[in-house]
Order: sequence, then C-alpha cells, then structure tokens
Amino acid sequence: MKIEAPRRITHTYEQTIKGSFKEIMPLYCPVRELDWCENWAPRVVYSHSGVVEKDCVFITPYGDEDVVWIVTNYDIEAGNVEMFYHVPGVLVTKLEIQLTSLSESKTKAILQYRKTSLSEQGNKALEEFTKEEYDIMMDSWEKAMNHYLKTGEMLTGLPNF
Repeated sequence: MKIEAPRRITHTYEQTIKGSFKEIMPLYCPVRELDWCENWAPRVVYSHSGVVEKDCVFITPYGDEDVVWIVTNYDIEAGNVEMFYHVPGVLVTKLEIQLTSLSESKTKAILQYRKTSLSEQGNKALEEFTKEEYDIMMDSWEKAMNHYLKTGEMLTGLPNF
C-alpha cells in the first residue's frame, strides 16, 4: 500500500443571489441547470424524482472522458448541496454550496471547489485551476443565475463554466 499526502487545491467564492431558498435550491440540479447554464450538457442523469436529490448520479463530458458526479447531500431546509465528481486517473473534485438567507428575496451562496490530484495529469489540472479562473467562473455563474431568476431566460455569451 502506498500512502501519500494529497496534492489539493481549494477555492471559495461568495455570491449574492436575488432570490429565496425556494427559488434557488432547485437550480442546483443537473436537469434544471439546462435552464440557466449556457454550456451545461449532462449526458445522463440517474434520479428517482427526475431532478436533483441525495444520491443522484449524473455524467458529463470532460474532454474525451466521461465524468461521474454523485450528489452526497441535498438539504433544502439547510440550504446545503454537496457533490463529488471523478475524472478517472486524473482528479476528484468536491463541490459544496451553502446558502444563507439575507432577506426574503436575497440569498448569500458560498461555493467551494476542492480538487485532489490523482496523477501528473491531475497536477497539471490543479495548476490550471487558478483563483482568477475560478473567480471568473463563479462571477459568470452568479450573473447567469440572477438573470434567470429575474427574467426566466438564459443569459448567453458569458465565459464557460
């Protein structure tokens, strides 16, 4: 057995979303993201309800690979979402989202991505996962979600996320 210290990077971003928990929570879903995320393209979603739920599994493309996502927590009352995805032989990523109500129509969302490398290719992916790139991605996500909540339409032309 080989035991190593993990090569890992974590980035956190705080968003202000103009909506309530009830409006926002359903949007953190592999199916509902199709409504507001321009380049979101899941291949398949395994779900009893047809939308996000604890133990939901979905598959998205990652270059030439398929990435398997697993939703490990989806607690509407606590405003908490946790999911992992695995790129075989490359990395494992944990995504945590924590919502806090600021008012009836405004919510703070803290999003944290933690990536752990599994190989030299994973080390390269960690190097490319800069705080600057992460902030651009999260700013785009915030703009897209706020636009969707205000208009019911997808905001296009933002940087890919």
